[in-house]
Order: sequence, then C-alpha cells, then structure tokens
Amino acid sequence: MGLPQTRREDVVDVLHGVEVHDPYRWLEDGDSPDVRAWVDAQNRHTQSILESPDRAWWHASLVELLQLPVAMAAQVRGEQLVALERPAGAEQARLTLRSAVDRDAAPHVLVDPAAGTADAANAVDWFEVSDDGRLVAVGTSEGGTEDSVLRVLDVRDGRDLGEAIPNTRACSVAWEPDRSGFFYTRYPEGDQYHRTVHHHRLGDEWPADPVVWAEHPDPQAWPDVALSPDGRWLLVHVLVGWSRYDVHLLDRTTDTWSTLITGVEVTSAFTFAADGESLVGVTTLDAPRGRVVRVPFAATDPQTWETLVAEGDAVLSQPTVTGDEVWVVATEHAADSIRRYAPDGTPHGIVDGLPDLIAVTSLDADRTSGRAFVVIDSFEAPTTVWNASAAATAEPWFPDVVAGGAVPSMLVSQVEYTSPDGTSIGMFLIHRDDVTSGSTTPAILNGYGGFAITETPIWSPQIAAWCAAGGLYAIAGLRGGLEHGDEWHHAGRRASKQNVFDDFHAAADWLVETGRADRERLAILGRSNGGLLVGAALTQRPDLCRAVWCGVPLLDMIRFPLFHIARLWTDEYGDPDVAEEFSWLYAYSPYHHVVDGTAYPATLFTTAEGDTRVDPLHARKMTALLQATAPGQDERPILLLQEGRAGHGVGKPVGKRADELADGLTFLAAQLGLAVPTA
Repeated sequence: MGLPQTRREDVVDVLHGVEVHDPYRWLEDGDSPDVRAWVDAQNRHTQSILESPDRAWWHASLVELLQLPVAMAAQVRGEQLVALERPAGAEQARLTLRSAVDRDAAPHVLVDPAAGTADAANAVDWFEVSDDGRLVAVGTSEGGTEDSVLRVLDVRDGRDLGEAIPNTRACSVAWEPDRSGFFYTRYPEGDQYHRTVHHHRLGDEWPADPVVWAEHPDPQAWPDVALSPDGRWLLVHVLVGWSRYDVHLLDRTTDTWSTLITGVEVTSAFTFAADGESLVGVTTLDAPRGRVVRVPFAATDPQTWETLVAEGDAVLSQPTVTGDEVWVVATEHAADSIRRYAPDGTPHGIVDGLPDLIAVTSLDADRTSGRAFVVIDSFEAPTTVWNASAAATAEPWFPDVVAGGAVPSMLVSQVEYTSPDGTSIGMFLIHRDDVTSGSTTPAILNGYGGFAITETPIWSPQIAAWCAAGGLYAIAGLRGGLEHGDEWHHAGRRASKQNVFDDFHAAADWLVETGRADRERLAILGRSNGGLLVGAALTQRPDLCRAVWCGVPLLDMIRFPLFHIARLWTDEYGDPDVAEEFSWLYAYSPYHHVVDGTAYPATLFTTAEGDTRVDPLHARKMTALLQATAPGQDERPILLLQEGRAGHGVGKPVGKRADELADGLTFLAAQLGLAVPTA
C-alpha cells in the first residue's frame, strides 16, 4: 500500500524572538479521530513493509528468548524472599514468595497480574515488604500506564486486605515496625507533579491520610521515604532535578524535622546504621565519584560528616547495611562489584563468586540475620537473583542459570575511542563468539547518555537475537551518564548536551574507521532519551548510518514540557520558557532540524498510545515531517508503529515485546542485509 497522506498546516510560534515552525501540531491530539485514523493508516503501511518470512524467524527467536525465566527484584526478610519474577513461558512477571534458606523450595505466587486478562497488559510496578515479612504493599497498573494502585497483601496466603490507594506511581513505602501502617508517596488527583509523603494506617480511608512532607522546592521534586528499625526516625530523600538530593530527617518522638543537606548540586543516599544513632551512606559532596560517610542524627552541617571510605576510582552507590557490615556497589569501566566494609570503614574485600562484567540491579539485606540477596544483569544470561548471605561466596539462587539453548555463546569486549574534544569514551562490543566482526558485519550502535544512568551490562533478548543471527552490537558509554561519576553526568546535560551527540557520532565513526562496520551496514538504535540521541544523530549526521530505530522518543524539544510528566526533565535538558535554555534546546531539537530534500537514513519510529512518560506525539510529528521531506523512501522508508494497550516499556507482556522487537529487528536486518539463519 502507498504512503499515507498527511495534512500540513501553517503553525508558527514566535518564542524569544525566534519563529518556530510546527506544521504537524495537529498530530499532538492522540484522542482526535483524525489522528487515530492517521495512526491506523501508518500502522497498516508499516506492517505491509515489514511482513516477511524473516519477521517470522525474528519473532520465533525472540519469543524463545523472552520466555526464558527471569528475575526483576527481590527483598529478603528473615527466612523468606519476596520476589518479582517471570517464570518460563509466562507473559508477565509475578510477585512470589520464596525461601531464603532452601534454594530448591518451590515458589508460591502472591500476585499474577495477567490472570484473567485478555491481553496480559496488567503489571506489577513495585512492591515493599514489611520488616517482619508478614505484609507486602504492591502497586499494579494496566495498559502500560504505570499509574499504580497500592494494595496490601498478607504474605502467608496472598489475601488482599482491601486497601486500594490510587495515584501511587513509582511509590516509595516505609512500613511501621509493628506493620500497623506505613509512610508512602502519592500524587494529588489529576496532578503529575507535587508528589507528597503521607501516612496510612491499615483500615483507614486513604483520602484522609495526613500529609507528612510537602515542602516541594519545585513541583517536580521527588521524595522517597525510609524508616528506622525502631520506627523513631523518618528519612526523606528529595530528588530535585537529576543531580541533587536534599535529605531531611523527622524525629517522631518530638515531631521535629532537621535538614541534613539542601540546595547543593550533589547526590546523597543514606540508610540507617547498625548503631541506631546515625546514618551511613554514599555522597558526592566533595567527591564526584562518591565517598562513604557516617552522619549522626544531629549532624545538620555536611562539613561535619565523617568519611569512612574516601573517594577512589570507582563510582560508589547503593549503600546497604548487611549484618555488621556496610556494603556498597562499586562501578569501574561500566561493570559492578560489591565492596564490603566494617562500620568504621575498614575494607573487608568484595563479595566473591559473582560473575565478571555484571550490573547490580538491586541489593537487599535483612539486618537481623545478615542474609543478603543481589539481583544481577549480564549480557550473556537472563537477570538472576544471587544469595550473598553472611558475606560467603555468592551463589545463584533463581532462576537457574541458562546455558546454551536459545542464548548464543557471545564474546563481550570493551574498547575506548576518542570524542572530538579529546575525551576518551568506553564502549562494549558484543557478538557471537564464532563471528569475527568486520566491514561486512551488520552492526547496531546503541547509546543513552543522560539522567546519570550508566550503560552497564544488561540482559537483552534483542541483543542476544541480533548476535545469534551473526550481527555486532555496540553500546557506547556516553557523557550524560554516570560511568565516571557526577562530572561525567554534568558534561552531558543542559548546555553541554551536544557533547553526548558528538560522543555518539564519534562511536559510529570509530566503528567504520577501524573496519568494524561499514556505513551501509550500520544502524543506530535508542529509546526514550536514547530516542532523542538517535533523532539528533539522524538530523545532525544523516551520513552516519544506513538505518535508525527510534523508540518512544523525545523529538520536539520546544514543546516537550507540556505533556505528561515531562517537566521532570527540564533540569536535565533545560526549560524552553527560559530564553537561554531555549537556545540550547532549539539548537539540536530534531523536529526543528529536518532539512527538505536531505537523504535521511531509513527510519522506524516505535511508540505506544499508553505511554505516560513520553507522549507518542513526538514520534508522530517527526514521522510526518520526514515523510514529507526525505527523498528515496522506496529504498529508505520512514515508518511509524504506534502500539495500543502499551506504554513506555515497563510491564509490557512477552507477546507485545516480541512483536515490537521483531518489527524493529526485521526492519534493521532488511536495511543492513543481515540474512537470518536457514537451519
């Protein structure tokens, strides 16, 4: 079928003295019948191009990989483990109860969100277990929205206690020691901002829950809560922007608040020390890569914090009190290990037995027993929970480590290349171990570069499938992340965002210059902030590669704060309402830098109607603009796929994930000439 026709309108805003053209603003209204009809036509057009025998191979391979058992999170309380896991063949992750002492004991399902649904599009978003392990607060949502409803279950039998608190997206919960209630975060009805701390007693009507903390430095401030083991002290971390944490402490015996740090562009993460008199944690104050500090409850001057472990080469995070030790995650060269320290900072070595080249997704410990469990990611096996209790050699707990079968034997290496300003950037290269990468090898370059997120090893069926078919997959550790601490993050945000794009362009150029890729066999791929990344690469360097897969992207950087929760990101990118910051954004906003008549790479935009993080309008508008301007679309098509009953990606059932990934990899393989295996 032919390319759908798209209405173009003459819409021009004058912002800070600049004429800003927006010919496809009408595509912002996702509820409009005209927009829905346009999306349907675009989906049919894209599907007619992608449907092929090769897509069937990709889909089957991805289903096999996606149906492998995988763990997402685990919390240990005494001898029991509450986990979020997706067993082999399941569509959705389930909340389960497992033994923390008997690896072979069968799990008991507490919540299966997909049960009784037609499309398995209901998901568990988060959970928090009470200190005694008796109750669990759990958030569920449907259709990919992540708009959680908080419920409370009895862990012994999964019985729902009848609580149902809405507007608890990405909720933080701190249980009372006697499990009579909890502190939690909630959004006002109809408000995507002003996340506020409340206290709830089980059985009370939630609308009457008293406000405990609402001192927002700005509407986007993001509080999290923790409670001391004795219930006396409430700790509130407040994320302000993406590079600052304010920290407040409430003495509940006197109803007195104290502020430990505020108004300083540093991050601090604390937990309650074993001595009952202080906090212990990691801060970047005077230490961009982090130092371990002890903070007495009365210490309101950060200059008096006691350094237990000085800043070193590794980036430190996730402080955890484990029995009589303090554990922290240390990231070096984008790979994690767990370091152990005595309460006074004396080093006790690392947690032994964990694989090399991993990412520590989460670390949880029971203070009384010293049992500790760690969730680890790697390129070569599904995400797994390991038992690291009592500082013994860690051992895999569940699911069983996959060997062979659907997962190809892969070779992972790390290289460094130089960005135009001389900065050295790290990059992972992944391919099947019997493949020698060269200029004829179809290659995907991926990156992110934002929000202090480190590109560490991950389990990805997408990577495994691409490598199984003989391709090369590269991941660049761009500035804007946290690979080398706060300074690395700051070097890729706000006025310095162009550094991220330059780093990414340089990665592609390095792959070509070193003979590891050819322009005609190179694709770039990114999602969310990574979608912005490849959108900028598409418009700044249309010669960079043959094909682009741009997922759930930000692309109109002038209007982005107007939709959903996107004002949360103005601290990272800048605010277009501010003249100077508008100039940063307008300088690279992909939607505003499409040049008529330019031969752009073949591009697939994927998005979802239920995405409550990044509005699908970005992908719709950019698709329309490129389709109207780019020549040669018979060979290098510009395509859009917008899913229904799906969101930004969290909680997407296996079937929908397999469809999305099969579409994307079919598109890239066809453009790069990657032939799928025939045997």
